[in-house]
Amino acid sequence: MKEKRQNLSATDMVKIANAERFKIAVLISEWNENVTARLQTGAKQTLLASGILPQHIVEKKVPGCFELPTATVMMLEADENIDAVICLGCVIQGETRHFEFISQAVATGLMNIGVDYSTPVIFGVLTCDNMEQALARAGGNHGNKGIESAVACLKMLALERDLKK
Repeated sequence: MKEKRQNLSATDMVKIANAERFKIAVLISEWNENVTARLQTGAKQTLLASGILPQHIVEKKVPGCFELPTATVMMLEADENIDAVICLGCVIQGETRHFEFISQAVATGLMNIGVDYSTPVIFGVLTCDNMEQALARAGGNHGNKGIESAVACLKMLALERDLKK
C-alpha cells in the first residue's frame, strides 16, 4: 500500500555553492491567480533562501497555462543568461475535456523545451479536480508545489554543474 504524505513540500533545503550566479525565470499563469500567487511566493522564498540573488529572479505573468510553453521559449531566447525556468500554474477539472487537452499540451510542451534547450524547465503546474485540492497544494495541508518546483530547479542546476566538471 502506498504511503500517504500530508505535506509534500517537507524537504531539505537545497544549498548550492555560488548560487548567486544563477539567474532563474519564474513564469506564472494569471488563471486561478488565488492559487498561482501562492505558488509564486513559495518558489521565490525558496530561491532566495538558497542564495539566489533577488535581481537574478525574473518573474513574468502569462495569461494562462497554455501560454507557458511559448513564454518559456520567448524567455530563453530573450535572455541568454537564464539558467532555468520554473513554470507555475493551475488547471482545474471542469465539465468538459478541456482540462485534459490543456494539461497534456502544457506538460509535453515544457518537457520538450527543456530537452531542446538543454535547460531545466520545471513543471510547477497543478492539475486538480477542484479548487479545494488546488489550495491544499498551494500552501495548504499538502504543502506548496511552488516550493517543490524551486527545489527541483535547484537540484537540476546542481546536477548540471556537477556533470560539467
